[in-house]
Amino acid sequence: MNTKPFTSGLSENAVMITRVADRQWHALDDDLVVGRGHAEHRPDGRLFVSIDAWHGATFDRLAEAMLAELPAPLYTVVDEADVELTAGWRRAGFTIRRREWEYVVPTDPRVTGLDEVLPPTGVTIVPAGEADESLLRAVDRAIRDEVEATVGWHSMPAEVIPRPEGDTIVDPSKYAVAAAPDRYLGLIRVVTVNRPRIGLVAVRAGEQRRGIARALLAHALGTLHRSGFAAAWTEVHESNQAASALFEGIGARPMSSNLELVR
Repeated sequence: MNTKPFTSGLSENAVMITRVADRQWHALDDDLVVGRGHAEHRPDGRLFVSIDAWHGATFDRLAEAMLAELPAPLYTVVDEADVELTAGWRRAGFTIRRREWEYVVPTDPRVTGLDEVLPPTGVTIVPAGEADESLLRAVDRAIRDEVEATVGWHSMPAEVIPRPEGDTIVDPSKYAVAAAPDRYLGLIRVVTVNRPRIGLVAVRAGEQRRGIARALLAHALGTLHRSGFAAAWTEVHESNQAASALFEGIGARPMSSNLELVR
C-alpha cells in the first residue's frame, strides 16, 4: 500500500492524494476524505476509472495522481448531463469515444403494439432458459463475427456483465432465441437486477428484415409484463439508426445519454 502523498507542487496545506489500496485513491484534507478515485477492468479487459470529488481542483489532483500510475489506454463513462464531470475528464486529456442513448421501454403490449406480432413462418421463439446451449453459442458467435466485419462490435451496447475470458454468453438462461428447424437465427438477452435491462437483441445478417427482432421483443417484453414489470431499459449506440427505429417504433423513449471517454 502506497501512502506517499501526491502534492504536485502544492502548498503545505494542500489536499493530499494517497493510494489506499490496489487501484484506489483518496483525497484527504486534514484527514477528511474529500474525494475518491477507483480503477477496474471491465469484462472486455479495458481499464475504466472513476472519480468522486467535492471540488474541481480535488478532481484534477486525483486524476493527475491516478494517470501517473495507471497504464493507457484508460476509459470512463459519464452521464452527458453531468457537464462538470465531463469537463473534469476533458481537462485530464480524455476525449469522447462513443455516445449511447438510454431508452425506457414499455412492456404493455397494448402500448408497444406488439400484442399481435408473431415470428415469421418456420421460426419459433424459444423462451429464456430453454435454449440449446451449443446452438445459442453458435448464433452468438456468428452474429458477433458479422457485426465485427461491418460496423464493428464497438457499435453495440457496452457489455458490463463479468464473464470468463473468451465466454460471450456467461449465463445461457438469460437468452431467448428465434429458432429455425436446424439453427438459431437471432437472440435477445434480458437481465434483471434492480430493473430489467435488454442487453442485446440481434439477428443473423441474412435473416434480417423478416420481423424476427420484433418477434423477440414481443416475447421478451410480454414475459416481463406478465411478471409485473411496467418497463425495461436499454442502451443504443447513437450510430445504430436501425436499433433506434426499432425501439422508438414500440414506444420507447430516450431518457438520457452516456458518454464513453478514452485517454
